[in-house]
Amino acid sequence: MTTYIIRRLLIVPVLLFGVTIIIFGMLMLLRPEERASLYIRDYPRNPLAVEGVIKRYQLDKPIYIQYWNWLVGVKDPNTGEITGGILRGNLGYSKVNSQPVAEVITDRFPATLELAIWSFLPIIGVGIWLGIQAAINHNKFFDQFARVFSIVGTSFPTFVFGLLVLMLFYAKLRWFPPGRISDWVSALILKGEFIPHTGIMTLDAIINGRFDIFLDALRHLVLPVLTLSYVNWALFLRITRSSMLEALNQDYMTTAKAKGVSSKDSINKHALPNALIPVVTIAGFTVIMLLGGVVITETIFSYPGIGSAAARAAAQLDVVTVLGFAIFNGVILIFANLVVDILYAIIDPRVRLS
Repeated sequence: MTTYIIRRLLIVPVLLFGVTIIIFGMLMLLRPEERASLYIRDYPRNPLAVEGVIKRYQLDKPIYIQYWNWLVGVKDPNTGEITGGILRGNLGYSKVNSQPVAEVITDRFPATLELAIWSFLPIIGVGIWLGIQAAINHNKFFDQFARVFSIVGTSFPTFVFGLLVLMLFYAKLRWFPPGRISDWVSALILKGEFIPHTGIMTLDAIINGRFDIFLDALRHLVLPVLTLSYVNWALFLRITRSSMLEALNQDYMTTAKAKGVSSKDSINKHALPNALIPVVTIAGFTVIMLLGGVVITETIFSYPGIGSAAARAAAQLDVVTVLGFAIFNGVILIFANLVVDILYAIIDPRVRLS
C-alpha cells in the first residue's frame, strides 16, 4: 500500500508540469503585444507603455525563457524586486475585480468550499442509497420510480431546474433567498460585530455563537444545494444501480447465500464494497466539479464563489483571471484524482497488488 501511494505521489509533479505547459501554451497563442495589453488600461492608445511591459516582463525572449519567467517571476533591473511567478503565488492582476487573481481565489474559495461541503453529503448519501434500493428492488415499483427519476434528472438542464426552484421558493413563497447572506449580516460584518474567521459562514456563525446567522447562511444554501443535489442524484443513482446489480449477480453472492449468510450481511459485506468501486470515481469528479466552482448554479443564485467569478471574468475577456482559475482547477483536479486513486486501493486490493 505504501509503495502504491509513493508511486502516485511521484506522478503528481509530472502532472503539475503538464498543466503549466498546457496553460502556458494557451497564453502563447497571443502575440507579445496582446499579452502586454492585458496589463495596460488605455491600450491601444499608449504604444510606449506596451513596449515597456514587453521589455520589463521579457515577453520578446525565447519561449523557454518566457516559461521560466512565468513560473518563477522576473527580476526588475532597477529595483531588484522579483515580480510575477505563479510558483510565488502571483497569478496576475484581475481587471474585473481590481485585485490580484490569487486574492480573488482566496476570497471566493471559502464560499465555494462551503457550498461543496453542504452539497457533497446529500449528493453522495441520497444518490448511493437510491441506487442500492433500486438494485435490491429490481423491476419492482421502487426500481421503476428510480429509473424514471434518473431519466428526468439526467435530461433536466441545471439552469432550468435552478430557475424553477428560484421562482417557486423565492419569488413566490419567499422562503429561501439567493445570494450568500442577508443584508443585516453584511452590516454586522462591516461594523465588526461579527468576525468571519474562516470565510465559511455556517462555521463562523458557530464560532461566534450566532445561531441566527447560522440559520440565515443555511437558508441561502438550500436552493443551490438542492439544485446541485437533484442533478447529481440521477447520475449516482444510475451508476450505483448498475454496479450493484452486477455485484448481486456474482458467484460470491450465491456462495454467501448458500452458506446461510443473511441478505443484509451479504449485501453490506460483499456486494456493496465491490459496487462502490466505480462510484468512487464519480465521487472524485463530483468533488472536482464542486471545488472548481459550479458556474451555472452560482450565477443563477448570485452566489459569490469561484464559478461566478470565473464566469464574470470570461464574459469581460479578463484573460489573466481566467487562466488563473484554470491553474487553480488543474491543481484541484490532480490532487482529487490522487485521493481517488488511494481510495481505489483501499476499496479494491487488486488495484494495489497490480
